[in-house]
Amino acid sequence: MINKQKAALSVSAGTPEIGDTIYLTVADKQGMMVSLIQSNFRGMGSGLVPPKLGFCFQNRGELFSMSKNDLNVYAPGKRPFQTIIPAFVTKNKVPFMSFGVMGGAMQPQGHLQILLNMIDFGMDVQAAGDAARWYHFNDQEPTGEPLREGGKLALEESIPNSVREELKLRGHVLSYSKGDFGGYQAIHWDDINKVYHGASEMRKDGQAAGY
Repeated sequence: MINKQKAALSVSAGTPEIGDTIYLTVADKQGMMVSLIQSNFRGMGSGLVPPKLGFCFQNRGELFSMSKNDLNVYAPGKRPFQTIIPAFVTKNKVPFMSFGVMGGAMQPQGHLQILLNMIDFGMDVQAAGDAARWYHFNDQEPTGEPLREGGKLALEESIPNSVREELKLRGHVLSYSKGDFGGYQAIHWDDINKVYHGASEMRKDGQAAGY
């Protein structure tokens, strides 16, 4: 019995997956809501750490171009094109939802799909994140990368074959992707019942908690 217990305790949790982005959102009883994404982009980010806070500033400014002919040229009053999008939605000038979908170029696509699921298809904040997603990639980039193969479309496995065949008929090039469909967290304010609804991503580690 003792040997079995020792064997069980020696099992390793394994090596964490590589990643460089986290999303979190919080809300308090006064109605204040915060939507935050932190992503280092490359290595240890900028290498600058604010005293006593314990995190590195990101270095997404790297996506600026120094060529005057590029859309993303470094210039006064401009921000570099980037996919750091802590999203916040209002409805009738009242906070509606604080949310984010991590995952590089999947972020704006994922945000659109979440909102469509809620607004057009009537899903609640958790179902909107659980629904199957699509991801378009290998297209023209604002940072100057050329178009490759006309762009590809990846669909999560639960999307039926009938949809896939229709997309092919419309000219889309389908491609397989195992896990590039983002990571979602959200807090939705229910202005009718005056309560918060939290949601967390089933595709990644995360949780929704209230106290």
